[in-house]
Amino acid sequence: MIRSVFFAALFCAVGCGHRTLPKLMNHRLSPDLPYCEELAQPGPSQMAELITEMGVAEEQTGVLLLERGASALIARAWLVQNAVERIDAQYFIFAADTAGMVAIDALLLAAERGVQVRLLVDDTLAHGDPHLLHALSVHPNAEVRIYNPVINVGKTTGQKLRNVFGNFQQVNQRMHNKLFIADGRVAITGGRNMGSEYFDLARSSNFRDRDVLLVEGEVGDAQASFDEFWRHPLAQPVEDLIGKPLRYPPEEVWGKLHSFACNPAKFLPMLRARVAAVPDSLRGRVEQGLMHKPERVEYVSDRPGKNDSETMTGGGASTDALIALVQNATESIVIQTPYLVTTELGQGVFRAAEERGVDVRILTNSLAATDNLMAFSGYVRGRQALLDAGVDLYESKPRMAAQTELMNGPLAERYRSRMALHAKSMVVDGKISVVGSFNLDPRSAHLNTESVTIIHSADVAQHLLTRMETEMSEENAWHRTQSFNPDNKARLLRRFRVFLSGIVPVSVL
Repeated sequence: MIRSVFFAALFCAVGCGHRTLPKLMNHRLSPDLPYCEELAQPGPSQMAELITEMGVAEEQTGVLLLERGASALIARAWLVQNAVERIDAQYFIFAADTAGMVAIDALLLAAERGVQVRLLVDDTLAHGDPHLLHALSVHPNAEVRIYNPVINVGKTTGQKLRNVFGNFQQVNQRMHNKLFIADGRVAITGGRNMGSEYFDLARSSNFRDRDVLLVEGEVGDAQASFDEFWRHPLAQPVEDLIGKPLRYPPEEVWGKLHSFACNPAKFLPMLRARVAAVPDSLRGRVEQGLMHKPERVEYVSDRPGKNDSETMTGGGASTDALIALVQNATESIVIQTPYLVTTELGQGVFRAAEERGVDVRILTNSLAATDNLMAFSGYVRGRQALLDAGVDLYESKPRMAAQTELMNGPLAERYRSRMALHAKSMVVDGKISVVGSFNLDPRSAHLNTESVTIIHSADVAQHLLTRMETEMSEENAWHRTQSFNPDNKARLLRRFRVFLSGIVPVSVL
């Protein structure tokens, strides 16, 4: 996967343009679109009252798994509307698509009512627009910083090329964390970036992903992690990097963003109504026992600047935590990961688990479903070793039977979209759950900064395990065995491209 970031950086260096802001400013919105007065002037915040109703004791952490994309987006929207002091957000990808623009508008509305907004985004900005982020940052109550800006924001083509070819190590050190915090009391973290496909809103292809909502307790450690990233020298203000004033008057940009987000075709009335209904929905989940209060929850994050050694190896806090969980397992390990690129070390850890009687099952993307053929090529080269070690492998189908249940979005055609696995989760011994940003590949282990939430609760583990086992069933996944290989379910061109990728060493994936 290092190679994939290298070529993404090279692509941006030779012509990656960002045209979202001009398109927004030149777009003629219908003059009869109503301005969303209920968002511009919200009522009293309900957050503190709702937290009290949850009954989370001092030093305890409330835990709610967010399985559905629309629900995860709605939870974020409600928290933005009800924050009263500050909002901190940290993302690897902050897209300039419909979901991303509506999200920026929501952050802007919070800033306009006096909430302090801080947004930290990785410099890769594969689907983003730094000028759109700049438009948010010029508000006096908002700040936007870019992590490790060596390949994109504020760099000329010559500088990009010099960094790609001359500073390979730093180019590949990315911030892969996903974290959203409201008033230091509620956090959402997990696998979702900010983009339509992470929230079941794209028409042709979406991600099956997972987040966890945390209340009080361990939110303090998540906040400390965010603050450490925010203060680090690698996090630089976007306006300093761009080095010139915003191209358009700020008030005009903000007005356009408000109009865009208030367009019913962009932010569907059904979703807006569900945002307003969050308190009742959350109370219902509490009554159903879906809001858990484990005795122990751990938020584990790598530190900024992870592994600046010449070898680009050495792991980090998240890597160490996951290896320890696998090595201490006594009964079972069940994993969901979109990318499964294993080295001899990783294969040995799973082999040792099987040898001591631990049942290991892993669900990853099939060739027909994956969004990353380079990563799948790395998986192929380690797949036989995992099978020989006794690991049960399952490969997700591009159209799962579970989509109808998972994708509770508003438009029927989205149920027919392709779906690639993007959730990064694990259940150990039926009593410990992990939800995070960590992919099982060398990049997450050694280069990207990652975070994982470790939940010590049999109830949460059983809830998560039931979901994962459903997605391993034959309606949703193929069981890869010594005699059955589902690669032939993919199109011939995909198979050929993976064959060509076989010349790349696993060590640089």
